[in-house]
Amino acid sequence: MKESIELLKTLTDVNGIAGYEYQVKEKMRDYLTPISDEIIEDGLGGIFGKKESKTGSKSLMLAGHLDEIGFIVTKIDNNGFIKFQPIGGWWSQVMLSQKVTITTDDGKEIRGIIGSKPPHVLEPEARKKSIDIKDMFIDIGVRSKADAEQYGIEIGNMITPYSEFEQLANGKYLTAKAFDNRYGCALAIDVLNNLKDESIGINLYAGGTVQEEVGLRGAKVAANKINPDLAIAVDVAVAYDTPGMAQYGSDTAIGDGPVIILMDASNVAHQGLRQHIKEVAKKHYITVQWDTTPRGGTDAGSIHVANDGIPTIAIGVALRYMHSNVSVLHTDDYENSVRLITEIVRSLNDQTYNQIKW
Repeated sequence: MKESIELLKTLTDVNGIAGYEYQVKEKMRDYLTPISDEIIEDGLGGIFGKKESKTGSKSLMLAGHLDEIGFIVTKIDNNGFIKFQPIGGWWSQVMLSQKVTITTDDGKEIRGIIGSKPPHVLEPEARKKSIDIKDMFIDIGVRSKADAEQYGIEIGNMITPYSEFEQLANGKYLTAKAFDNRYGCALAIDVLNNLKDESIGINLYAGGTVQEEVGLRGAKVAANKINPDLAIAVDVAVAYDTPGMAQYGSDTAIGDGPVIILMDASNVAHQGLRQHIKEVAKKHYITVQWDTTPRGGTDAGSIHVANDGIPTIAIGVALRYMHSNVSVLHTDDYENSVRLITEIVRSLNDQTYNQIKW
């Protein structure tokens, strides 16, 4: 697991919001090239490593997504404070006083802090309310617009959360920004690496799409490019094991195994794939969790309706504090999700495809 932890650290440390994924893509290329027969890229920026089958004619698309949630610069005021627009889903309560990184066009990284009016000047009723994002700003430590521009800050610059990758008290708990969804990108690499010296019965395309956090856009492009027969979207799932979450009716917990998402707002899992995965997990003694998510979606939502329709399912790990500057993932879940998907790939061939597709 030591190498996988280093992989997760490397990928989460890289900055890349929707539409600005280039640095992540190039890091993925570095990892995918040595273990792939071919690198496949689409016009929006998605990248996949292909492992060819010498015995099978069908293909499987294994898709994480490269982008993380963040912001872009929309205005620099006369005093050098920066206004911004979210890219992806943010809850304003998790943002105040957090550190961020602004990446300039020449690649310079400028640290900033999200601020607003202090509570000391607010009326009592106003203190009880959440601060709107429109009332927040970023302070980079300058006195004027000219000073900010001198450091390379421009409208349209990418802004990402700043959070150090760390192992928590129990070393199996990891915290970082961008586990959503560099987890899926790391998994795609590790699965390809597991299979690099093996003969498999299906053509495997493993990698990452772009612009998932702004409407599952890149997945449609990637699916049209690859035209797979089956697909697995690899993403994160909500952890319900923290205080106050029991009322929402799910038992999904970190450390309890990979999560198979049976339904969300974008996709209903293909039932042939669901049954096949259930059998693979049972055969290899891999404990899995089954969950439904009434809100949100994954790349499965775009992939399954691409081309003539693609049997698709979403598999992930439970993640605490999703869509914030920090999130928490369990290494056992990561290892077992890699193991599960590796065994799924090993189980697939033309015959099993015909049993799965209905």
